[in-house]
Amino acid sequence: MKNVMSVILGGGKGTRLFPLTQYRSKPAVPLAGKYRLIDIPISNCINSGLNRIYVLTQFNSVSLHRHIRQTYRFDRFDGGFVEILAAQQTMEGEHWYQGTADAVRKNMRYLQQKGIEYVLILSGDQLYRMDFAEMVRNHIERGADVSIAALPVDREAAKAFGIMRLDDDGRVRGFLEKPQTHEEMDMVRTDPAWIDAHGLKSNGRDLLASMGIYLFNLDALISLLEKSDYHDFGKEIFPMSIRTHDVFVHLFDGYWEDIGTVDAFYQANLDLARPDAPFRLDDEAAPIYTHARFLPPTRCDGAVIKQSLVADGCVIGAGSTIENSVIGLRTHIGKNVTIRNTVIMGADFQQSDDDLAEEARQGIPPIGIGDGTTLDGALVDKNCRIGRNVILKTAGLETVSKDCPVWFVDGVLAVPKETTLPDNWKLT
Repeated sequence: MKNVMSVILGGGKGTRLFPLTQYRSKPAVPLAGKYRLIDIPISNCINSGLNRIYVLTQFNSVSLHRHIRQTYRFDRFDGGFVEILAAQQTMEGEHWYQGTADAVRKNMRYLQQKGIEYVLILSGDQLYRMDFAEMVRNHIERGADVSIAALPVDREAAKAFGIMRLDDDGRVRGFLEKPQTHEEMDMVRTDPAWIDAHGLKSNGRDLLASMGIYLFNLDALISLLEKSDYHDFGKEIFPMSIRTHDVFVHLFDGYWEDIGTVDAFYQANLDLARPDAPFRLDDEAAPIYTHARFLPPTRCDGAVIKQSLVADGCVIGAGSTIENSVIGLRTHIGKNVTIRNTVIMGADFQQSDDDLAEEARQGIPPIGIGDGTTLDGALVDKNCRIGRNVILKTAGLETVSKDCPVWFVDGVLAVPKETTLPDNWKLT
């Protein structure tokens, strides 16, 4: 695996995840109380024996840079690294990245290193667990120029994906972006029996969706990028590669979620809190790595907690109830608080007693959730100050006013980072 270079695409402005991306890039968005989205692809690489990793970034990348710098440090003797390649002006060009393919094109000199034969292209905003070593083996055995990870989907789900048409050998012969009709889907249909014969249970699914995970021979990638000015891998470079190179699928049928919207992000977090969570965070064979923090254990003073994830350094007051929720690092929850179907990202720092006393004199709520507050169906970003007896519920809500400090996005009440909701505040 030493001859494979991994490239993780940091994404664009992340407008569909706003306001979570107001101050950070998509890969830096906190996940499951203590991780960040970028930890998923990096952990998959490390667990697969890949430790040469570049992360391409452009928008709001400071917190992402800090997280990677503090988290991923390798033994100096094994040559491993996780490095940021931020958009920059060079002698070859002075423009920002114009898309995923353009970002890789502008950094080709970093990939053309001695001994590198393959380049793995990954997204920074997906939740899944995959052994890339298996994908590399299949790629080499088939003599492929390009391999793409493919997920069997039903016809309703296929409307949101790029769908591939294969021959009997698993070579990609066609590609159709987001087919909407049965006639279009029939054009790129894969026989369920073929999927079953290749080790997966089709369960009637007859379409193979692109997961946005690509493995290129380095020379094929150079050729595709140099012979075109295309900007996007999924919509332009990959369809072009089908016409000019040998492209094969790598079948995958585990949990995979593209966290591109507020609703998808919110639901993925709550799914992780389920007893039968579709994605396990406690898999010892393939752990998810993140920044090691020296925080005390969470303290619960007579609270009732059901089907929830609670991260380190939290304090949960007496009489509080937490159900089907995710509680992030350093979250302070007062007494008699009710939290249901809610994701709280936590805090970046622990407030000192002196700071708390001074803010109390000024009538400023502390960071955390005040006594008697009710949260139901909310997504609370970091460092928010929610006062006492605040009521925040999605039930029956259709919209919020433009001057409201809380956003209503994709059916989720999103409280932006560092928002303050004073005592007795209610959504009206």
